[in-house]
Amino acid sequence: MSHTPETSAAPLQADPAHSAPAGGAPAEAPAAAAPGAEAKPASHDSTLPEALIAFMLERWTPASGELPQAIAHAEVFAARRRALSKLFPAETLIIPTGHEKVRANDTHYRFRPGSDFFYLTGNLEPDCVLVLQPQEGGGHRDILFVEPNPGRSDKTFFTDRAKGELWVGPRLGVEQSRAHFGVDECRGLPELDAYLSGLVGTVTRPHRVLRGMSERVDKLLARHDRDKQLGEALSEMRLLKDALEVQELEAVVASTKRGFEDVIRALPRARSEREVEGTFNLRARVEGNDVGYGTIAASGHHACILHWTRNDGALEPGKLLLVDAGVEGNALYTADITRTLPINGKFSREQREIYELVLEAQEAAIREVKPGNDFMEPNRAAMRVLARGLERLGILHVSAEEALKEDRQLYRRYSLHNVSHMLGLDVHDCAQARQQVYKFGKLKAGMVLTVEPGLYFQLDDETVPARYRGIGVRIEDDILVTETGYRNLSSELPRAVSDVEAWMAGLWATPT
Repeated sequence: MSHTPETSAAPLQADPAHSAPAGGAPAEAPAAAAPGAEAKPASHDSTLPEALIAFMLERWTPASGELPQAIAHAEVFAARRRALSKLFPAETLIIPTGHEKVRANDTHYRFRPGSDFFYLTGNLEPDCVLVLQPQEGGGHRDILFVEPNPGRSDKTFFTDRAKGELWVGPRLGVEQSRAHFGVDECRGLPELDAYLSGLVGTVTRPHRVLRGMSERVDKLLARHDRDKQLGEALSEMRLLKDALEVQELEAVVASTKRGFEDVIRALPRARSEREVEGTFNLRARVEGNDVGYGTIAASGHHACILHWTRNDGALEPGKLLLVDAGVEGNALYTADITRTLPINGKFSREQREIYELVLEAQEAAIREVKPGNDFMEPNRAAMRVLARGLERLGILHVSAEEALKEDRQLYRRYSLHNVSHMLGLDVHDCAQARQQVYKFGKLKAGMVLTVEPGLYFQLDDETVPARYRGIGVRIEDDILVTETGYRNLSSELPRAVSDVEAWMAGLWATPT
């Protein structure tokens, strides 16, 4: 994610709201809630007199007609489209971005583009659809379907709550989108249904759809087994990050570090997990697009609940605080980092014992991140360390070797999850990649994965000595596979016990 004050890579996209010409775009087809449909007024809206409508359509500064600049790194997005094209010659490929989702009644969640669509276009607007149309001479022609912008020539600019510019801000429109996103052609969304319907009939033209992103598109085109291969191909393309993607990840990791430091500075006065969440999330919104996932701010025994996002507990001195959080930048790449912090700045003896075991497991796992190793090798290395440590602490009542047997896996009572997943545009990136390429595949240079072992001792677990119950520890870093091994992108966030304590003390001693 770009747009961070100190270490920001150039963004992979530009904000359409800052790219539209002043006064709106030249007149096109009217914007509407659906193709050809009149936007419905809200139940609390007043009727608009014809005199007001006529007045609202008068005396606006004409649009300049000047086309916006091309999006930053347009050539990168174009190269990705060409790479996808080569995988599916002579087939039409349909990749929707998705739609706004209702939060309550007529209010919506903040829209976030579909990752595959954004990866291929850099476009942040909802409802859009990218089509790669095969050409007779080979290759594909890009057709991007976008929301038209009628400017001030149609009343929808002030009557349409969902898409009108006076309600939700400016957008590019058709010709402006073609120039901005560097595609071969743009068309208005009202033309989409007819285009897609033309792919089927007496002779069905071969096509593939990225499913699950747009109910409208899914209904228009019957599902085929070959659709799955399009999603797999896009996920597998995204497994290998290019230099620009690595820069974006470096930027969001740096921003996430600042978010963690905000949290540490707030701890002496903070009273609840929700304050921790809000403190981190402010950094995410100031420097990026949002958080990459729901921030986990788990104090005390809440840290033993893996995805604790209620964040409604109290912060108690002497307890640990597990913070699992990541900034999602304006280019939509996200960090995913976990640190477990002593709320009062000092680990107790028992906390230190568990923390240092988890850290030992993480370091063993990170050493196994190298090209040619199995994706699962870091996990195997971490689990061996955890099992031996659990036996040493008297928590496992069988030998580590027995607990590690494939048909037993008893250590998993205390460590429920594997240590790695891919990271990128999604926090759990490349999820549609085939298992033989991802989970059971080999690590390759350019992959970015998390390494995050943890131990979780529930308050009511009678197999655990009482002194350890309620302790939950996870340590997570974002690791780039290089040609010769790995690079820890989040190494600037301290991990060792003494370093964490010094980090916290130093921030508390420094005036903000």
